[in-house]
Amino acid sequence: MSHIFRTLLALLMLAGATVAGQQRQQHGKLFPPENLGQLEGPDRDVWQRPEQVMDALNIAEGSVVADLGAASGWFTIRLARRVGPNGRVYAEDIQPQMIEVIKRRLPLENPNNNVVVRLGTAADPGLPVGTLDAVLISDAYHEMEQPLAMLRNAARALKPDGRIGIVEFSKAGGGPGPPMDERVDPERVIREAGEAGLRLIAQPDILRYQYMLVFAKPDAPADRSRKPSKR
Repeated sequence: MSHIFRTLLALLMLAGATVAGQQRQQHGKLFPPENLGQLEGPDRDVWQRPEQVMDALNIAEGSVVADLGAASGWFTIRLARRVGPNGRVYAEDIQPQMIEVIKRRLPLENPNNNVVVRLGTAADPGLPVGTLDAVLISDAYHEMEQPLAMLRNAARALKPDGRIGIVEFSKAGGGPGPPMDERVDPERVIREAGEAGLRLIAQPDILRYQYMLVFAKPDAPADRSRKPSKR
């Protein structure tokens, strides 16, 4: 974990520990802000494979994307680098402590100044309608209280050919991630996404401890990208 992030985390805990405790009583499944250091391990780039995840969502320079359940902003920073100064990233979370961490982090790690921070709700991330090329939900789906409402609102924010990528830890065991009883099977995610009006278009086999599902609107163009191989 970097010195920068340790400093940010210390400031966060000093200012927000009481509120965090209150929120855990209301939302028992939310990731505790005081444990954010667990998301910043030096090996995360190796097992998370952010470049391959972004490739699977066709995220490129100039893309407009959202990071839902952004937590510490680990993926937000990498998305911001990928889309460059001509793109935009919406970093959304429902916990004010997470939003504060991201806001403090951005001036130090985001020279492109291309991130918009949003405090969302359990049902709505508050994204602009019809503007996004991609939405990423990385290890946050299992925490969502209203996943169908969240997915419907995320879908409304997509462009006609936009994609929603959901990354979750599998129950196969091993590696990092939440307790086994909090993990969700991909079949459940696929079923709920279908109920939210989305169509599964790809299941990239690129991650060691997680699975990735890519969804689009029902009338989106067919996915012609080549299925990545696991390396």
